[in-house]
Amino acid sequence: MNPKVSIIMATFNRAHFIVETLLSIQNQTFKDWECIIIDDGGIDNTKEVIASILEEDDRFQYVKRSGSYKKGLPGCRNYGLDLVKGERVIFFDDDDIVHPQNLELCMLELEDDTVSFCRYIRSVFFEDFDYEFDYSKKYNSFYIGIKDLEKILKNEIPFNSCAIMWKATCFKNNRFAENLMYAEEWELYSRIISSGFRGISIEKCLFYGRKHLNSNTGEFYRHNPIRRESFANAILLVIQNLKEKQLLSDSLKRYFVTLSKEFTEYNLFNAILNVMDLSTFEKLKWQLFYLFYPIRLPFYKIKKALQKK
Repeated sequence: MNPKVSIIMATFNRAHFIVETLLSIQNQTFKDWECIIIDDGGIDNTKEVIASILEEDDRFQYVKRSGSYKKGLPGCRNYGLDLVKGERVIFFDDDDIVHPQNLELCMLELEDDTVSFCRYIRSVFFEDFDYEFDYSKKYNSFYIGIKDLEKILKNEIPFNSCAIMWKATCFKNNRFAENLMYAEEWELYSRIISSGFRGISIEKCLFYGRKHLNSNTGEFYRHNPIRRESFANAILLVIQNLKEKQLLSDSLKRYFVTLSKEFTEYNLFNAILNVMDLSTFEKLKWQLFYLFYPIRLPFYKIKKALQKK
């Protein structure tokens, strides 16, 4: 019989963290799952340290990434999506901790036929983890749909890769862009939401991300050029998708043009204008906005500060 939930976990040289993560999956109150661990070509002893878990618990499956998929997190996850057997899909990282009720509560929410995903709160921790969990099943919730796309893109409603359970149907025509090495989930998840899928967000923390310097996010904020270029490319893919679906509002145009100021080394502003395929007048409007934005920025910050008072 097929499991109800398929967990996809890409791993790369995380022998020192992965066992604790797998144990937190084993401790789930919901038991009908499979976990596909996809090794992206690591050279440490990951397979050896998890050997006993693989032998004792056949819900775990360890595979090497197929050469048909590009090296990197997106390629591993796409490979996992082609292997899964469950009707529900969730992505976990190889160095984090999962709340024991994670799968149980998400599965309960996804019994609603009108929702296609369940988002929840994700928090972070440093060094040792405190295993004092909140087991309450009382929490607030709200629905998420295409009307919230702008908030999702602006990270006002964060869509972390490990903080959402999806119905597998969401990925029937959607896959990770394998050329991206950062912001790949931001690009894909916005594409899914823009296609009309509706979900629910529950106000309960069900996942704990381990913070350390070697994470993709850590490398991005240390200005790693591979991660930065990937984000710039993800922005262009998002804009192209929104343009094709006629969802590229003036507010989003302003957001992306403003964001391009942080990626001048990739000539992102001109690339954005090309993807938007604007009229001559509108192109001139955004060129003037871009040119005078640094002058207006201090006044904009003052205005925002006054609005908060």
